[in-house]
Amino acid sequence: MKTLRILALLHDYLMPPNDVRGVDVVNASWKTEYDVTNTLAAMGHEVYQLGIADELGPIKQAIDEVRPHIGFNLMEAFHEVGTFDQNVVSHLELLQLHYTGCNPRGLILSRDKALTKKILSYDGIPVPDFTIVPRKHLFSRPPRLKFPLIVKSLTQDASFGISQASVVSDDRKLNDRIAYIHEGLKTDAIVEQYIDGRELYLGIIGNEKLTAFAPWEMKFGNMPKGAHSIATARVKWSDTYQRKHGIQCGEARFQDPRMAESLQNLAKHVFHLLQMNGYGRIDIRLDNNGQPWVLEANANPQLAYGEDFAESAHHNGTPYDTLLQNILDVGLQWKADHGG
Repeated sequence: MKTLRILALLHDYLMPPNDVRGVDVVNASWKTEYDVTNTLAAMGHEVYQLGIADELGPIKQAIDEVRPHIGFNLMEAFHEVGTFDQNVVSHLELLQLHYTGCNPRGLILSRDKALTKKILSYDGIPVPDFTIVPRKHLFSRPPRLKFPLIVKSLTQDASFGISQASVVSDDRKLNDRIAYIHEGLKTDAIVEQYIDGRELYLGIIGNEKLTAFAPWEMKFGNMPKGAHSIATARVKWSDTYQRKHGIQCGEARFQDPRMAESLQNLAKHVFHLLQMNGYGRIDIRLDNNGQPWVLEANANPQLAYGEDFAESAHHNGTPYDTLLQNILDVGLQWKADHGG
């Protein structure tokens, strides 16, 4: 393995401390950044951390000083705007620096849930029926959308703004939830047909040639009576809530032995259609009739050790350090000038 000079691009407020003795790293906000940078350094790479606030100039300065082979991009926003993540990557391309993760085009297409669904449905990929509700627009539910429905932010990910109240059963609750998205999250809303079924995640790595990890399932255990089996913020991030209700993630098991491969092929097809590269995750619902529905694509999934993406890779025979090396290799192979 060649030793690389790696410029790790981090949010300035997520820079891990130099000394973590006595610190609860597992529950730290900067766990991902710590896991990635420390593992890369332990592998023998030269890792230079750059905390970025609201200026891009330091990136050019760091490139001039470090002369990195590649940037390990852990930026998920800029100016605290999630949809600006593609602009950071575009800047790296203008500076002609190899980087990890998805290209700007794939970030744009996958970030917008409605645009994702339009592209996929055009190609015959099953997606839930939906409608968009822009901010400051009056809304009347289309008759084709039948309850129950689920209301989400059009552009936020990581279950941001998702709660049990997101699934609505009448027009009053629907309009209340749309107002919450508009006023509380300050984004447009997307209203989707709610798909009852199993929650599956498919990790993908590669550029043109893709590897799909084993289907990973959010297993909802003993949810409270009347609760919907959805990945709310508490379900995904609260250890206390997970332990209380027996919620855990693990390899999905199917009666049909062909289902896992079918889902992997579907996920890879979606990855290509959305012009993604590097690594990502495709979220799928498998309804009670065995029909898969693509919910969304995440071009910037959680990379921390022990989280779903790394765990599914490990189950696939790829331990954490090898996963990070593969992400580096894929980034080095990507040629932005001609798209792959």
